[in-house]
Amino acid sequence: MAQPAQGPAAAEGPCSTPSDIADRDIADRASTADCHPVDEKLHPSRLVPAALQHIAAMYAGVVTPPLIIGQACGLDTVAQTRLIAAGLLIAGLATILQTLGVKGFVGNRLPFVNAASSAGIAPILAIAETNAKGDQLPAIYGAVMVAGVFCLAVGPFFGRLLRFFPPLVTGVVITLIGVTLMPVPVKWAQGGDETDPAFGNMKYLALAAFTLVVILLFQRFGRGFFKQVALLAGLFIGTLAAIPFGMADFTSVQTAPLAALPTPFASGAPVFQPAAILSLCIVMLVLMTESAAGMLALGEICERKTDGRTITRGLRTDGIATLVGPVFGGFPTSAFAQNVGVVSLTRVRSRYVVAVAGGALIVLGVFPVLGAVVNVVPMPVLGGAGIVLFGSIAVSGIRTLSEAGLDDSSNIILVAVALGAGIIPLAAPTFYAEFPAWAQTVLGSGISAGALVAVSLNLFFNHLGTRGSTAAALKSS
Repeated sequence: MAQPAQGPAAAEGPCSTPSDIADRDIADRASTADCHPVDEKLHPSRLVPAALQHIAAMYAGVVTPPLIIGQACGLDTVAQTRLIAAGLLIAGLATILQTLGVKGFVGNRLPFVNAASSAGIAPILAIAETNAKGDQLPAIYGAVMVAGVFCLAVGPFFGRLLRFFPPLVTGVVITLIGVTLMPVPVKWAQGGDETDPAFGNMKYLALAAFTLVVILLFQRFGRGFFKQVALLAGLFIGTLAAIPFGMADFTSVQTAPLAALPTPFASGAPVFQPAAILSLCIVMLVLMTESAAGMLALGEICERKTDGRTITRGLRTDGIATLVGPVFGGFPTSAFAQNVGVVSLTRVRSRYVVAVAGGALIVLGVFPVLGAVVNVVPMPVLGGAGIVLFGSIAVSGIRTLSEAGLDDSSNIILVAVALGAGIIPLAAPTFYAEFPAWAQTVLGSGISAGALVAVSLNLFFNHLGTRGSTAAALKSS
């Protein structure tokens, strides 16, 4: 695992470009020399485009849970818009709390995005199916709030268990994050909606491929600023190319309300049902595993060591957002792995970039008409960009594994079995259909299944029955 920078560069305090230096490039280098890149305050000409890339990467994922859940609960257009706006608002607040935080208490102070996770959609839909219309959202929100309390209670133990996550384990988990997310951009590249008769049409695939080519060209021939905004350029040019072919839909801009402030408990007071609570507490464990893995991944990418206290503060943010979110219409909150990919791809590691993106999400949540503008980007364009994003996450995991001692046969077996367990849900989605519901929730996520296997095998091979200290065991792995 990468070691934290020494001296002033390792400080967590804010740092900014000196105002008395005219040349911005020289100023940026001077700033970087005085502080860690995570704490660097970039010039607006670099900060704004970098923040826009994060917004473009996360927007579709942020609105997906409220969109699907709202449709399942039979909400009308107004209520559906309110639910999406609430999701954007909670994501923005959680992201700002995570990136800026309160030192020593909450927030991992990394370029880390928090929002409602798609991993919670399936169990939430199961809760909706067992309740009558009108009672669905109150039952869901009651279970989500208890899951938030559960996260706050259990979160500190995740930090203390960090010693059981050496590079051998984290490399597997980071690789699986990239691999298991790959079906998402593939679906986007085919049009996004599997019920659409045109799903998978060649025009969608061509637009996705065009977007990918634009990103590659900017990455290959761009210099400095233009290389850093390769992803944003691909999204913008891809959207422009889609307009003449009628593949960019502006209807959402015309119909979206100008402002939609969230109303506390607009769907009614929360209802606490034991079965629903148990289901979402299990889901919360999965989300905490994924969130901790995302923090470890960012620690590697940003070259700032992610210790137990950092993970505890990060998970505390997840718990607070998950507990408070349902008051305004939010759902279980966790890490957004696609934004880890943005950091890995652009190498812009400033947490203030992500904080600005969080502020933009708040604005999009309060003014849905602005969010609708971002929603104009066609799904195939997002798909072409997503292949680069999620693939870069897998590369980060592979890079970590290359430093984990794979010349040892036991480590090779560990990685092979853990990767296999993580890929099972992708290769055979119905593999766990006959398992108990709780086991399906845990094992059905390739990330959590692979993480559990990797941790267990690391204990078996490198801890149990071995002599010497834990530190020696970790070093051997």
